[in-house]
Amino acid sequence: MRPILRGISPQAVDFDPYTNAQKFLISRLGPYCSYCERRVATNLAVEHLQPKGNALYGHLIGCWRNFLLACVNCNSTKGEKDVVYSDLFMPDRDNTFAAFSYPPDGTVVPSSLCNTARLLSQANATLALTGLDKKSNIAKDENGEEVYLDRVAQRKEVWYVALDSKKDIDGAPGVGGIRNAVIKIALGYGFFSIWMEVFSSDSDMRKRLIDAFHGTRGSSCFDLATSQAISPSPNLDGLADGGKI
Repeated sequence: MRPILRGISPQAVDFDPYTNAQKFLISRLGPYCSYCERRVATNLAVEHLQPKGNALYGHLIGCWRNFLLACVNCNSTKGEKDVVYSDLFMPDRDNTFAAFSYPPDGTVVPSSLCNTARLLSQANATLALTGLDKKSNIAKDENGEEVYLDRVAQRKEVWYVALDSKKDIDGAPGVGGIRNAVIKIALGYGFFSIWMEVFSSDSDMRKRLIDAFHGTRGSSCFDLATSQAISPSPNLDGLADGGKI
């Protein structure tokens, strides 16, 4: 999960209807699911952290601080689950990049920083919240080629794309135009954390990625000079139970 800074609300009152917040969220965070990180060109939902269908949180339906963005898969899996911030890592208040690792097989797993029972429990609960712990349903076409349908398979595909892009850069390390082109490719696919993982040894590309994905640099979850993760998150919005890892 990409850590983000949502910032203060662009208006003084709650959103009514809440869907009016979508354009502001996309402007600040980019057209990406706040959980699985994939780019969603259409039908990117204004996601309520505390579910709007739960009567306990009716007062938060139009509240800016209760909004993220979510794809249909993450949003439907999360559903009406109660969100206990102290038990989870959330991208608007924790350095979620530091909490998870992204292997080439397309899975998402707790990172090595989750080295206590408490941290591991929080990481696993976060993955379960939106189904990021689900296994891939591998599909193949009539030629036996894999078709990238679900979130796991799509992450696996982007791993291959990112690796090819890295080869292009490594083959012409001084050509800035190639680096700019790769950033555009990354923005087109999404999955920020995979690109950061693939370019783990290239601080220049990582800094470009951090700057390119809206809302990431503002989170202050990455060192300006080295691009390394700063954890715990500074939690600049001052949100409850933030900065846990």
